[in-house]
Amino acid sequence: MTELPDQPVVRTTEGALRGRLDRGLAVFRGVPYARPPVGALRFAAPAPPEPWEGVREAAEFGPVVPQSGPITSPVPSEGTDWLTLDVCTPDPGAAGLPVLVWLHGGGFIAGTSGDPLYDPTALASAGLVVVAVNYRVGAEGFLLLEGAPANRAFLDQTAALHWVRRNIARFGGDPALVTVAGQSAGAGSVAAMTVMPAARGLFRRAVAHSVPGNLATPELASDVAAVLARRVGAAPTAASLAEVDPWRLASAVTDLGAELPKHLARWGRLAQTGIATVPVLDGEVLPCVPWTDLADGVELLVGHTRDEFRLFTVLSGRLGTFTEEEARTALRLLAPPPDGIAAYRAAYPEAGWEALLEAVGSDAIFRMPSLHLAEANSRAGGSSYLFELALPAAGLGGVLGACHGLDVPLSFGTLDAPTARQFLGDPPPPAATEVSREIRRAWVSFAATGDPGWPAYEDGEQLTRVLDAPSRTARYPEQAARAIWEGNSPTPYGLSDSDENG
Repeated sequence: MTELPDQPVVRTTEGALRGRLDRGLAVFRGVPYARPPVGALRFAAPAPPEPWEGVREAAEFGPVVPQSGPITSPVPSEGTDWLTLDVCTPDPGAAGLPVLVWLHGGGFIAGTSGDPLYDPTALASAGLVVVAVNYRVGAEGFLLLEGAPANRAFLDQTAALHWVRRNIARFGGDPALVTVAGQSAGAGSVAAMTVMPAARGLFRRAVAHSVPGNLATPELASDVAAVLARRVGAAPTAASLAEVDPWRLASAVTDLGAELPKHLARWGRLAQTGIATVPVLDGEVLPCVPWTDLADGVELLVGHTRDEFRLFTVLSGRLGTFTEEEARTALRLLAPPPDGIAAYRAAYPEAGWEALLEAVGSDAIFRMPSLHLAEANSRAGGSSYLFELALPAAGLGGVLGACHGLDVPLSFGTLDAPTARQFLGDPPPPAATEVSREIRRAWVSFAATGDPGWPAYEDGEQLTRVLDAPSRTARYPEQAARAIWEGNSPTPYGLSDSDENG
């Protein structure tokens, strides 16, 4: 590898970029892959970026897109050039390096590529060109509006993939060797890419950690849009809401999220899961449910954590306080028919009500969409490599277990990030360091060759990599949940679907 200059310059199809050298890697940040989605472009499909003259500085992250949710940026960032991406490469002068395109999580309402948890240094040092994408979230990205395309966030992501196809060779990457990867909402985006016509041919492999099952029918999404629009004194149309400041609209999404329990009778599972603006099964941008209707298999690395829902139990301050009534409501709404309460009580006879609530939350929202995506992909002729993260978090007194999101710092090797230290312990135990090494080796190998280092999942043996201290390859460990959900994949959320389990 050639020695890199302190300020590397790369010429893209839109113009020249000046990045910077960071720990021996060339880093380019805040690179526009589409025009700012404001003004006449508000709620529109992403428009191609405008070219520029001279050399554009690319040393800083782009502006943060409007954020919603209980954990958000309290002050709007300056600038509206939200549709940007960041590139980290070991050598812009190389050729044929595998490319990893990262789609961040954040519940479809928050998130940014600049999160310290996503520092690409370890992965790029191992030979990957890492691209991290900012995309519209919340109302800007997912609210179903008259006069606007559905699932604009997914269109943003495909626009970023087109940018990668045009330009990544200039950063040392191979445009034919692109792996699209994500966790949580990012994994839901990856799952969508496997069935979206607009994404066909833009990537070769896919990595999906904790695929969320929260999709909405158009009827439910339209109802949510009407309620949200009334909160800001507008109509549920692109033209009307375009007059509302984006950060004010994002704040309204936050407020609506806090009040979702009031909508339980009409919005059912959507209200139970706590996020109002989710992807829509619109039949065009997203034509079908990935974990049931995937027709063309891909090379897929997919999995979940063992205790997905525990994170939300702890962060909400509810650990140890859930009542039998609350658990029965969750089971009635989220478990598959005809009698989810009976099915879970029979499968876990020693579990208390809170444990059953956590189990059905983990299954319905993350574990079963992930498992069923692996199975659907295998049936469609693809190769599926399944994992479960079973290593418990050492931080916060050990109450988190192997919770949702624990895999992110392990995958990026960012165990020293502030959030990671809080979860993993400071310093992290040797077991976490070893599991982190294994996941990173799996990602790098999979992106380069399609093989993460363990056998593919098939319906018969159900071979799964259980990431723990030590790790092992075994039959899928959540057999009780798999049996409950056999033939009952999570379905899109609809209006008045709150009585499916009686």
